[in-house]
This record gives sequence, structure tokens and C-alpha cells, in this order.
Amino acid sequence: MRVKKRSKHRKTVKFYATCFGFREPYKVLIDGTFIHHLLTHRLLPADDALRTLLSASRTPSLFTSKCVLAELRRLGKSHAEAFDAAQLLAVTKCEHDKVVSAVSCFISLIGDKNPEHFFVATQDADLREKLREVPGVPVIYGLKNSLFIEQPSVQQRKFAQLDEEKRLNMDISEYKNLLRAASEGKTDASEKGCDGGQHERPMSSLVKNALGVADKSKYKRNRAKGPNPLSCKKKRPKPQSAIQNQGATADGEAKRKRVRKRKRGQKDTDNQAETAS
Repeated sequence: MRVKKRSKHRKTVKFYATCFGFREPYKVLIDGTFIHHLLTHRLLPADDALRTLLSASRTPSLFTSKCVLAELRRLGKSHAEAFDAAQLLAVTKCEHDKVVSAVSCFISLIGDKNPEHFFVATQDADLREKLREVPGVPVIYGLKNSLFIEQPSVQQRKFAQLDEEKRLNMDISEYKNLLRAASEGKTDASEKGCDGGQHERPMSSLVKNALGVADKSKYKRNRAKGPNPLSCKKKRPKPQSAIQNQGATADGEAKRKRVRKRKRGQKDTDNQAETAS
């Protein structure tokens, strides 16, 4: 499996684990079309292939239903191998008195919110389209000799977003209960004879205290009262090294020699001028 595809599948599994509570060991509900695909392309053993697909640390549990087994049995010799392989899987209860199609059976097992947290593995396009409208149903399908997980549909993402907002925002009934609890706490404090300043606190502060929110004034920041005395000291001149001193002495000696030469040259010029006159 390529790194990009594996990362994409890992993000999809993480989405369902975070938003819908999927936990290991994962449960995979398999129909006859998917079993036939696994056998045709020799994606065996199936539990190892699905474990790699889901990037799971534990082997997933594989399930089917009695309606799927009955459907494979009716297909005869062409699906005899798929029927034998399906009999090795765990059979989940579908509560159907009469045998129904695999699509109808899986829709009834999943329900409205997939309470059993099943991954559904199927090659049936009609079933996959219906499952996209149900929140919290990851769909696994095969393409040639590879397995894929469908990305969450728009309906599933919207449901997850609304559910998250519902958890974060306080409901009206919860807010009223919180106000009631805060007012009861206020009356209890007044009965105990606390000081009057505490009785007159507004309702918002009582709600904040009930939620465990601390006041900003409680935590004061320590600020500097003046400049750092170390920063006010004058900088000391850096001591020159012996090499620098020697270089400065040599430069001074050379400069003095040049001055003496210029003076000597000026004197010679003046003497020549006096002699000529």
C-alpha cells in the first residue's frame, strides 16, 4: 500500500473513531459480493488484509448474516467457494423471520445510527449509495487487487459537525438547571450568614463559579517595579591584549619616523635656499 493512500485511510478511520466512537477491535460486516471479490483476487487471509487497510493493532472481527448465507446458497456452484468461506465467519443476528436480500438485511442491521459500529464491506453500488446517507457507517470496497475505504460523505460530515456543536453549546434546559443550582447555592450561603457583599453577586458570576471558571482578577501578574540595576551600569573598556599593544606601539614608532624625515627634508631645502641667495 502506498504511503499516501495509507495516510488517507488512517485519517478516515480516525474521523470515525473521533466523531462516532469506533474502537478496536473493529467489527466488519461482510456481504457475499465482497467475499467473492476477495477470493477472485486472492486477497487472503481476509482478516490480515482488513487489518492492514484499517492500520489496526488488533485483528478485526469479521461478521456476516444468515440472509447473506442464504443468498450465496441460492446462487449455486458459481459461488460455492464464497459460500464455504462465508460459513467460517461469525453470524450476527438479523431478526428476520423470512430470508430477505443482503441489501435489506444490512440496512436493518445498521439502522439509523449504526449502534454496533460496523464497518460495512461490500461491492454492491446500491448498498453503498444507501449507506452514505446513514451517519457513522464507513464503507469498505475492493478495486482489482486493492482495498479502499470510502471518504466520509457530505451528510456524515454535517452530522458530525452538528453533533459536535451540540456537545459544545449548552442546551436551554441545562442552562436553566445550572441557574437553579446557582440560585440554590446563593440561598444556602445566605442562610449560613455570610457577608452581604457575597450575597449581592450577579447571576453570571454564580454560573461561572458553578462551571468552575476562575475570575481573571484572581491571578495577578507580577510586573517589574523599576529598571534592572544591572542594565544601568556603565560599560567597562575592554582590556587590550599584548599583541594589540605591540601593534599600536609599532604604528606609533613608524609615524614618528615619518615625521622626522619630513622635518629633515624641510631643513635641507631651507639651507639650499639660503646658500643660493
